[in-house]
Amino acid sequence: MNASSVTEGARAFWLAEPGRGEIRREALAPPGPGEVLVRARRSGISRGTESLVFLGRVPRSLHIGMRCPFQRGDFPAPVKYGYASVGVVEAGAAALIGRRVFCLHPHQDRYVVPEDAVVPVPDAVPDRRAVLAANMETALNGLWDAAPLLGDRIAVVGAGTVGALMAALAAGIPGAAVEIVDIDPSRAALATALGCRFAVPARAAGDADLVIHASGSTAGLATALALAGLEATVLEMSWYGDAMVPVPLGEAFHARRLRLVASQVGMVAPARRSRRSRRQRLEQALGLLAAPVFDHLLSGESAFEELPQAMARLAGDPAGALCHGITYG
Repeated sequence: MNASSVTEGARAFWLAEPGRGEIRREALAPPGPGEVLVRARRSGISRGTESLVFLGRVPRSLHIGMRCPFQRGDFPAPVKYGYASVGVVEAGAAALIGRRVFCLHPHQDRYVVPEDAVVPVPDAVPDRRAVLAANMETALNGLWDAAPLLGDRIAVVGAGTVGALMAALAAGIPGAAVEIVDIDPSRAALATALGCRFAVPARAAGDADLVIHASGSTAGLATALALAGLEATVLEMSWYGDAMVPVPLGEAFHARRLRLVASQVGMVAPARRSRRSRRQRLEQALGLLAAPVFDHLLSGESAFEELPQAMARLAGDPAGALCHGITYG
């Protein structure tokens, strides 16, 4: 590929103002030493976080901490945001040309990044599933924080993408009994496919050794605390943006000596931080996606040109959405 073709430019999705996105054209310089040019094949919408960004609900106190790699602009808008892109390297390091790679990059059809910002996608992982890598990385990090044990009774409250990924991974622990708890009864089929039981909150088993909360709602957090057994851990995976969250710490919270633990993907979990880099964690997450069972988390797709409308629809009516894919022609 010659330099003139590289400088033709790119198209990127921008949040122009809260609640309104648009596709913008951008200049694109040729890759320099140590850089690669990637042509996107697919990206994924991380619905929970990206919906809060789209609606302009990132708290001012987190305008710096919530920045993603290769973000341009600032919260609340205009801003270019996203972190689940799969593409093919077209120029740069000879060893990477033609390789499929994952990059924590916003939704954009072509981009130039440092070569160490891309991670090769294993041959066993198709593009459509590889976009789950960022969510899988969050799930993996969360389980490192939770430290489940053999034979644990585990409840996962909230069958969104991260909750479902964590439930599927936990179900592989020998002797573990994993129950997905969600207000939507249609999630029962997903739970079965992932090797888990399912219950609506009123019928959940309770007395869990570990409860993972990933519903993103205050009602879900109350359910998670209610399902925890004596001296159990409740791992909070939800992020609420700028919302104030009432936490029911009365009733039996103290009597049961519960532990409420936060998990966040920005740093490697303390249990692995001295032995895993962030890149190694992402490589491991991609490897885990070789399992076809994770196709059950792919809930639809749209063409890149339709992304402004798709993002508005998902942010306004998230029912049924897990990971929504974006395809690039």
